[in-house]
Amino acid sequence: MTAPNPAATFPLAEGERRCVFIRPTVTSELLEVGEYTYYDASEDPGTFEEDRMLYAFGSARLVIGRFCAIAAGSRFLLDADHMCSGPSAYPFSIFPGAWQDATLATFMANHPSKGDTVVGNDVWIGRDAMIMPGVTIGDGAIIAAGAVVSQDVPPYTIAGGSPARVVKRRYSEQDAARLVEAAWWNWPIDAVTEHAATLMGGTVDEIVAIGERVRADEAPDLESATR
Repeated sequence: MTAPNPAATFPLAEGERRCVFIRPTVTSELLEVGEYTYYDASEDPGTFEEDRMLYAFGSARLVIGRFCAIAAGSRFLLDADHMCSGPSAYPFSIFPGAWQDATLATFMANHPSKGDTVVGNDVWIGRDAMIMPGVTIGDGAIIAAGAVVSQDVPPYTIAGGSPARVVKRRYSEQDAARLVEAAWWNWPIDAVTEHAATLMGGTVDEIVAIGERVRADEAPDLESATR
């Protein structure tokens, strides 16, 4: 048995289109997705870009790492804020013509981008979660169903609620840092496949030890490549 093909849009059984690897479907310059990240498309009439990336009007990007799992109904807002520094929050600038001509300069001067939205590796985003513009979700984090994430989420924590707050640490800060350093999502796919059961049910010490062996195995190849 081999690992799934990361270039396959539908990696499950033939005819099963619920699970979609996002990377092969990317067309927008505003979307960057790592291999093996998938979303549940069972309720989506269109593509990830059409149904999950909302208000992709500006320069802010959505950057998602490898091996992430994105549940049905979860969405990412890229540039959804109305200008509200003055009396009216009505978006005059979106309407071509006199309104846009009169207000666009004011809007641009008072509505700076919140920047890219960044999702790390091995992140699980639960059903109907809403990820707001400009946040960073760390590696190994879990976003609870229905959460509204408006601030950064540290690695290997669980965030839930509206607005979302960290409700639990999956591991101590020290162990979370060790897991981030081990970065199993960057291992050769053969190593990921060999150790998949340990990745699902092992300990931090086991993952760190495997990561050290993987790096040691790669070191000779890197050394020879630089000669």
